[in-house]
Amino acid sequence: MAIPECISIQRYDSISGEELDPYRRLSAGDIQTIGGGKQRYRALIHKRIPIHAVGIEILPAYYENFLKERYPDICFDLPAAFQSVDQATDFPAMSKLLFEIENYRGEGAAATLFYEAKVTEAIALVVDAWKRQSRKQEKPLSDADRESLQNVVSYIADHYAFDIPLEHLVSIACMSETKLKSCFKRQFGCSVTQYIQGRRMSQVEHLLINTDFTMGQIAQMIGYTTSSRFAELFKKSTGILPIEYRKIARRE
Repeated sequence: MAIPECISIQRYDSISGEELDPYRRLSAGDIQTIGGGKQRYRALIHKRIPIHAVGIEILPAYYENFLKERYPDICFDLPAAFQSVDQATDFPAMSKLLFEIENYRGEGAAATLFYEAKVTEAIALVVDAWKRQSRKQEKPLSDADRESLQNVVSYIADHYAFDIPLEHLVSIACMSETKLKSCFKRQFGCSVTQYIQGRRMSQVEHLLINTDFTMGQIAQMIGYTTSSRFAELFKKSTGILPIEYRKIARRE
């Protein structure tokens, strides 16, 4: 899918699908950025499931011309800054800003001033986050570390429906707990727990669409002790309850 030559940032309130290059699950609550015009965006969005998102799109004329003219002494790569916060799950300031945009009901000159201020604020938040990340500048993961992480995710793929103690993954990776958490986050952009939950939710979606198992049966098959906990986590991931997901996905 070709995308417009702009950069955008949005927060999903409901979504079901995966980005394909690189592969990663799209989840409700994620902050996603897309830099258009330079490469094709590939994603698999599950049909019939509602997509609810709020976001900001910024055209090149704004960040290549207007910002440079207004702030000539400030030099930064805005598309790179936006890309650095892609798939963030711990960006409460941006979530708050997008929530305020979604719920604003002003009109006329007041609305123009409000939205212009929010775009500027969003850029400031992104650039600040990017600068803080840049100061860390960690070394690339070694081949041995990447191989160890692949062993971990292979184990998770085979055992996601069971309780997986972190200590067990530490043994598989031959790393300390601190190193495993750090390397896993750098490699996959999420915590070990988030990765396991994402793997479980992908299987749940398959079972909801292609089987007639009850909610309680699916909860047990995926590793949750109660259907209420399962429903809570599924809604957190997709933005809708599992029973609603099944009805929508099977709708003719």
